[in-house]
Amino acid sequence: MQSIPDLKNISFEDFKAEVIKDYKIAFKSRECSLMGRREVLTGKAKFGIFGDGKEVPQLAMAKAFQLGDWRSGYYRDQTFMMAIGELTAEQFFSGLYANTNLKHEPMSAGRQMGGHFVTHSLDENGNWKDLTKQYNSSADISCTAGQMPRLLGLAQASKIYRELKDIKSTNFSVNGDEVAWGTIGNASTSEGLFFETINAAGVLQVPMVISIWDDEYGISVHAKHQTTKENISEVLKGFQRDNDNEGLEILRVKGWDYANLVETFQEAGDIARKEHVPVLIHVVELTQPQGHSTSGSHERYKNAERLEWERQHDCNAKMRAWIIESGITTNEELVEIERTIKREVREAKKTAWDTFLRPILREKTDLVSLLTQLANKSENGVFITKIKEQVAANDEPTRKDLLSSARKALRYTISHNSNEKEKLSQWIDTIFNKMQPRFSSHLYSETAHGNTRIGAVEPTYNDDAELVDGRIILRDNFEAIFSNYPEALVFGEDTGNIGDVNQGLEGLQSKFGELRIADTGIREPSIIGQGIGMALRGLRPIAEIQYLDYILYAMQTISDDLATTHYRTKGKQKVPLIIRTRGHRLEGIWHSGSQMGGILHLCRGINLLVPRNMTKAAGFYNTLLQGDDPAIVVECLNGYRLKEKMPNNLGHLKTPIGVVETVKEGTDITLVSYGSTLRIVEKVAKELLTVGIDAEIIDVQSLLPFDLNHDIVKSIEKTNRVMIIDEDVPGGASAYILDEILSNQKAFQFLDSEPKTLTAKAHRPAYGDDGDYFSKPSAEDIFEAVYNVMHEASPVDYPKFR
Repeated sequence: MQSIPDLKNISFEDFKAEVIKDYKIAFKSRECSLMGRREVLTGKAKFGIFGDGKEVPQLAMAKAFQLGDWRSGYYRDQTFMMAIGELTAEQFFSGLYANTNLKHEPMSAGRQMGGHFVTHSLDENGNWKDLTKQYNSSADISCTAGQMPRLLGLAQASKIYRELKDIKSTNFSVNGDEVAWGTIGNASTSEGLFFETINAAGVLQVPMVISIWDDEYGISVHAKHQTTKENISEVLKGFQRDNDNEGLEILRVKGWDYANLVETFQEAGDIARKEHVPVLIHVVELTQPQGHSTSGSHERYKNAERLEWERQHDCNAKMRAWIIESGITTNEELVEIERTIKREVREAKKTAWDTFLRPILREKTDLVSLLTQLANKSENGVFITKIKEQVAANDEPTRKDLLSSARKALRYTISHNSNEKEKLSQWIDTIFNKMQPRFSSHLYSETAHGNTRIGAVEPTYNDDAELVDGRIILRDNFEAIFSNYPEALVFGEDTGNIGDVNQGLEGLQSKFGELRIADTGIREPSIIGQGIGMALRGLRPIAEIQYLDYILYAMQTISDDLATTHYRTKGKQKVPLIIRTRGHRLEGIWHSGSQMGGILHLCRGINLLVPRNMTKAAGFYNTLLQGDDPAIVVECLNGYRLKEKMPNNLGHLKTPIGVVETVKEGTDITLVSYGSTLRIVEKVAKELLTVGIDAEIIDVQSLLPFDLNHDIVKSIEKTNRVMIIDEDVPGGASAYILDEILSNQKAFQFLDSEPKTLTAKAHRPAYGDDGDYFSKPSAEDIFEAVYNVMHEASPVDYPKFR
C-alpha cells in the first residue's frame, strides 16, 4: 500500500480536497480517452491517440510544474494539460474533430491531430506575452523523440538568463529559475535524438526534467526488443552524477503510486530548479488500457497474463483503491463523483460536436437551396437533383462533402450560363476564400515583424574603403551584432574558441564570453534544438552547422519542428532561430554543399538565403535579427578569403529577404543563379560579350521566399530568354526556380526560346579539381549552353562551333 505524504504543513481536510481534485482530473481525462476512441470508431474523428494509463504520474508532474516553466512533451500528456488548467474536455473533443476555430481548439486550430498540445506565447498582434506568469507548453510534434532537442534549448535558456545579467529577461525569466519538463514514451528512448539530448544536457548542466512513461511496449514491440536490459534507467546509469562528476540525477518510481509520484516529481523539480542539474524520472509499471491508438487493438499482441496485470495495475484504479484504503473518502462518494464527471464529459463532447457541425449545416442548407435552383434551370436537372438529394440526406457532412458535390454539379452546366450557375460558383469561391486560410495561413509571420517586411539598408563605403577578406566583414558585423543585441548568442562545432573553422567569429569568445560564443559537441540535431528552445523563450540564437552537408543530420528537427512551429500553432508561437552554415563549390561527396533541392522542399516555413558574398550575408543576419521568422543562411565556402570592400555601416546594413538583385544588365538572355556559381556566371558573361551575347545576370539571393517582386519576369520580358544555372542535382533547385518563373510569374508568354536549366550531374560531386569540373557546371559549360540557346534562335548570327 502507498504511503501518505508528510502532512505537517497541510491539514487533512486540505489534503483530502487536493487528492479528490486530482482524482477528478484523472477520471475526467480517462473518460475523454474512452469517449474519444468511440468517436473515432463511429467516424466523427479521423484518428485518436490518448493518454489513458498515464494519468496519475501526469498529476504529480503538474504539481511540481510552476508558472514560467516549460513543457516539451509527448502526445499522451492530456491529463497534465488538464491539471495545469490549459485543456478542457470540450477543447479535447474540439481537437479530435479538427475544429479550425482557435477559440474552440487552441492547440492548433485543427492543424494537428488530438493529443498535441501548446500554450500561446504571443498575443493577437504577434507580440510576446509575459511567459513568466503562465504555464508554458511548446508545440508538440508526433515524431518519436522529436521533442527532445527543443527540450534542451528550453532548459538552456534558463541557464543563459541566470548567468548573463545584462540580458533583459522581462516576460521571459525570473532569475533563470524555470524548469523545462520533457516527457517521452519508453520505446522512443531508442531514438538517437533521446541519447544525444541526454548527453548534451549532462554536459551543459541545464534545469531539465525528463519523464519516461514506461508501459513496456512501443506499439506492439516489447521492451526486450527495444532496450538493453529492458530498462532505460539501468542503461543510463553511467550518466548518474556523483560527488566527483557532473551528470544527471536519475530517479525511478512506479506509475500507479500517487503519493511517491508526488514526492518524486517534487524532488526532481527542486533539484533542477535550484541546482540547474538535469533529472531523469523513469516512471515504470504503467499501462495502456486502449492500446497504442485507434488504429489497432493491443489484444493482438499482449497475452492474457499481461492484460490481466494491466487491469490490476491501472493507475486510476490503484489511486481509487488507495483513496478508499486511506480513509480519504468512500466508494459511494467516488461513485457519485464518477457519475457526475461522465455526464460532464458527455455534455462537453456534445457541445464540441455541435459547435463544429453547426456552421457546416448552415452551409449545407445554402447549398441545397442553390442546387435546387440550379436543377430547375438546367437541362441536366435530373443529375443535379440527384446530387442535391445526396447532400440533403447527409446529416453530418464535412466541407469536403459539400464542396465536392457543388463542384460536380457545376460540371453539368459547362455549356450553359445562368444566374443560378453564377450563384453556385460564387458560393464555392466564398467557401474556399473563407476556409483555405484556416488551413494555410501563418506558414510565416503575418505581423509587421515578418522577415520580408524588414526594409533594405545598402552598404555604404568610405572613399578609401579597404579591400579585406570576406571573413573580416562577417567577423566585424558579428561583433556589432553581439554588442547591440545582448540576447544574441552563437554556438556550434568549433564556433567558440577558434572562432569557427573559417574565422568568421575570430576573437569574439574572449570578448563576449563562453556562454554567448560557445563550442558544442558534434551533435547537429541538438544544436538546432538548443536554438529552437532558446528562441521560444525570447533569446536570439544563431545555431552554426559547420557545413551545409552536415545539416542533413538535423533535417528531421529542422523540417518537422522548426519549419512548422509557427504554422502548427497558427501564429501563437514563434521561433526566430538563425541557422548559420556554409556550402557551395567545394569538392567531394561530403563537402559539396549543394543539396538545395532537398532543403527547399523539406523546409517550407523557413527562409533559405544564399548570399553571393559576405557583405550580403552580413546584411541578411542584420535583417533576420529584426524579424520573426527562422532562416538558414548559406555562406559561400570559397568566399571567406576573397576580397571585398569594407562597408562603414556594419551592424546596420540589411539585405532584403525575398528580393533578387540584377548584378548585370543585358538584352539577349537572362541568366539566373546564386551563391558561388554566380561568380562563375559573372566571369562567363564577360566572355560572352566577345561573341556578341549580352547577358543579364540575376542573383536569386533568397530561395525561400523567392522573388516576391517578380523582377525575373520583368527581365525575361526584355530578353525573351532565360537560363537557370545551379550546382544542385537535376530537378533540384533549378526546377524549383523554373517553376516559380513559369507558374507563378507567368513568364512563358514572353519567351522566344525554350527555358533552360544547367545543373550539376545527378551524382554527388567527386573530389579534386577534375572531380568538380566533371560534376558541376564549369565556365565552359555555361558559355557553351548560353551560346547554343542563341544559336538555336539565330544560327546565322551564332554559327555552331561544337
